[in-house]
Order: sequence, then structure tokens, then C-alpha cells
Amino acid sequence: MNDHRLMQIILAPIVTEKATFVAEKSNQVAFRVVADATKPEIKAAVELLFKVQVDSVQVLNRKGKVKRFGRFTGHRRNERKAYVSLKDGQEINLAEVN
Repeated sequence: MNDHRLMQIILAPIVTEKATFVAEKSNQVAFRVVADATKPEIKAAVELLFKVQVDSVQVLNRKGKVKRFGRFTGHRRNERKAYVSLKDGQEINLAEVN
């Protein structure tokens, strides 16, 4: 895994009500990642970007919803999420990270 690939793995942090609840309760952080990212790549990318130690990674694929716009149908994009568990004493503060 080269650094150029690792810098492109994480697309954005997920800041929702559920993600903040999970972050407060179990020291996990949620990220949106590229569709072909693997668990070891996600772990290495988080450790490289945020300088923390990762305990485990859970990944889920969410299918895009089919939506209607008047008489036209379309769908939202598919999304891959990663819930990253940090080791004890580690923390990622997304408000301070640039």
C-alpha cells in the first residue's frame, strides 16, 4: 500500500446523529470511503492521516435509494461506510482536523 493510494481512501467523515452517538458511546468514528477499499487499507489510511492507533474496522455497503422526481425516476449513489474503532486513549476530534 503506497501513501498516494492511502490518501485517497477516506472521502469524508460522517457527521450524523447516529455517528455522533456511536462516537460518544464506544470510541468509534464513521467515515465514507471509496467503494473498493479493504479493511487493512482503511486501517492504514486512518493511522496515517490522523496519527492514531486503530483497533478494528467494520465496513458496510449501502445501496442508493430509488427516488422519483415528478414523473422521472432516479437513484441516489451507492455508498460504502467504515466504522473505525480506536484503541483506548486514542481520539479523533473532527472539529479541529483541517
